[in-house]
Amino acid sequence: MLLCLDIGNTNITLGLVQGETIIAARRATTSAASTPDELEVLIDNLLRLDGASLADVTAISLASVVPTLTGVITVMSERRGVPLMVAGPGNMPMPIRVQRPTEVGADRLVNALAVARLYGTPAIVVDFGTATTFDCVARDGAYVGGAITPGLELGLEALASRTARLPRIELQEPAKAIGTDTVSAMQSGVVLGYRSLTIGLLDSIRTELTRTEKVDATDIQVVLTGGLSAAPWARTLPGVDAIDPELTLKGLAILWALANGEPIDEGESTVGWTGSAAGSIHIISERAK
Repeated sequence: MLLCLDIGNTNITLGLVQGETIIAARRATTSAASTPDELEVLIDNLLRLDGASLADVTAISLASVVPTLTGVITVMSERRGVPLMVAGPGNMPMPIRVQRPTEVGADRLVNALAVARLYGTPAIVVDFGTATTFDCVARDGAYVGGAITPGLELGLEALASRTARLPRIELQEPAKAIGTDTVSAMQSGVVLGYRSLTIGLLDSIRTELTRTEKVDATDIQVVLTGGLSAAPWARTLPGVDAIDPELTLKGLAILWALANGEPIDEGESTVGWTGSAAGSIHIISERAK
């Protein structure tokens, strides 16, 4: 079994891949101060929620934006004798056409790889996490950059912590834009405002990509991922082709397969390969209706 780990600033997301299925996909709060023992217990307990355990893991594919936890996972893998692959610009099987490739987050590159393999190119991935990232893939599969904005929950937290009288509120889309009390006014500004930000930035990026890649806007695949990608307001965004909350985990599984020389048969929405220590893997992504 292959354990795919995506360590972000807010959450750790894991997926255990067996055969043709991600059999366990779980999320926990990131603690940058975790020791190898603490993180090992956390991962094992999360896997046990789906009837598995760390003892089942034969390899680890990791994307991390928290350097201290990258080191912790390295220690854990070494003492368990489990092969570890850390995703980054140096082992990404795609051109990276930006000024400083080493500054691009591993999760962003993994998302770009996954969207190209599973959905086709050119493409845009919008990842709703601590930060919301927009990442672009050219027709030839190259990563060509994107944009970063503060995440929706980060903005909400800033309002509550940096003001004297604004409360912490539930992330819920209001019925109308004109709020009649503090909570509904904040929900309008945060949720509806963020939806408008996403639409506006996505339109600008799509317009640039149509020009640079010499394609129609309808030829660009737009895929949403991240913890908030399945929120009701996200599902109503125009021009979105798919919502795939597990895109990063799938990208880590694909990267592991490519790094181990396994053939990949590409299709419009399906990628499959065979012959690894992780077994026979076949990832299927469904387009958004």
